[in-house]
Amino acid sequence: MRKFNFCAGPAALPEPVLLQAQQELLDWQGRGCSVMEVSHRSPEYVEVAQQAEQDLRDLLSIPSNYKVLFLQGGASAQFGAVPLNLMQSEKPLAQYIHSGHWANKAIAEARRFGEVTIAGSSEDKGFTYAPAESALKLDPAADYLHYTPNETIGGVEFPYIPDSESLGVPLVADMSSNILSRPLDVSRFGVIYAGAQKNIGPSGLAVVIVREDLLDRARPEIPRILHWRVSADADSMDNTPPTFAWYLAGLVFKWLKEVGGLEAMEELNRRKAEKLYAYIDGSDFYSNPIARDSRSRMNVPFVLRDDSLDGLFLQQSKDAGLLNLKGHRVVGGMRASIYNAIPEEAVDALISFMDDFARQHG
Repeated sequence: MRKFNFCAGPAALPEPVLLQAQQELLDWQGRGCSVMEVSHRSPEYVEVAQQAEQDLRDLLSIPSNYKVLFLQGGASAQFGAVPLNLMQSEKPLAQYIHSGHWANKAIAEARRFGEVTIAGSSEDKGFTYAPAESALKLDPAADYLHYTPNETIGGVEFPYIPDSESLGVPLVADMSSNILSRPLDVSRFGVIYAGAQKNIGPSGLAVVIVREDLLDRARPEIPRILHWRVSADADSMDNTPPTFAWYLAGLVFKWLKEVGGLEAMEELNRRKAEKLYAYIDGSDFYSNPIARDSRSRMNVPFVLRDDSLDGLFLQQSKDAGLLNLKGHRVVGGMRASIYNAIPEEAVDALISFMDDFARQHG
């Protein structure tokens, strides 16, 4: 029996996608074998890969001068790939906006390859807000500016897109936890990358959208597997790609188109988030620590007034069919991740449970 899964990642997948994959698992396209068992270079699988790319291009209206890559290693591999592909060999300099846990991970990796300066930070208030655009100190000499539009752990989402491109500085974004949640102007970015396990598909896959003029800036020592130009020239098949994850991502893209595209997703995600935040704000039993203009639509952290009840809350919510509400170990408390695949009725069920729990223990 399916339950409501609020896991931050690997996260819930759309039920129609899982059902189709289940039906095709042993006999894909009537071939008597699984899609996991066919060559990635076969015409049949190449068609799957090409269709997945086209559907993603359609969903995000990706301009023709951008390459779309389906790569292994998740977003963490791209923490190293970004500086290796974009930092100059001589006097390498990158700028990062420090907004929390995942931004910090990216910063630490980039510092292995060159100088990193911080264009803006919210560390002064425990990463409970997105640094204001007016407070950013952008350097036109930087090789790129990197930011994390949505911090999965902290529940912070940027209400703006930093404008470094006007300075000639490519903008790089780790969109692992909010890609495909709403329409996006891809042309404002040099590079977008995302781990798949939140809004795209299963873990192990990363999608990279990179403007073509940035493909030939890589450091000579870059490992071949991380070189975007190599992957682009080989249609993401320089080595054996994560074929099953790519296939499932393609099914998710088709599902998104069938339910109305990113405009429909934006409206659904807005309603879900507004409902949950409104309940939390109206309660004296729960609270959310994030500045209102920086609240994530995808990841909603909250704490109980009495944290000695945390264990009981988690056990009873699990018993009620509401899974994976425990907050990340870095920040504690609770967290409801309400990605695209989470239906509105899941949020309604969560609010109902929270209300019952508060009345019993408040």
